[in-house]
Amino acid sequence: MEENSRAVKLLLSFDPKPGPREAYFRYMMGEFIPTMESMGLRLVEAWHTAYGPYPLRLTGFIAQDRQQLEQILASEDFRALEQKLLEYVQNYHRRVVPLHRRFQF
Repeated sequence: MEENSRAVKLLLSFDPKPGPREAYFRYMMGEFIPTMESMGLRLVEAWHTAYGPYPLRLTGFIAQDRQQLEQILASEDFRALEQKLLEYVQNYHRRVVPLHRRFQF
């Protein structure tokens, strides 16, 4: 997807909960990301914080425009995905920002 003034990015930041990480990774790779992509969002970045007082994970998904993203965020499917994600993570935040070709936090 090319950068344009209509495209937006959904940023999700969080810390995986302490303990076994296998269930978290299985959920993210096997259900969360594939379902987000099937809803029309494209994963464009996944960051790990190695040092500093920031969330351990930051993921970015692109939507064609804000209307598409708002429809996805309001859907039952997204709410169910987000609720299940909260079983595995803490300090969860989501933001919608205009798409730019630089790091966004």
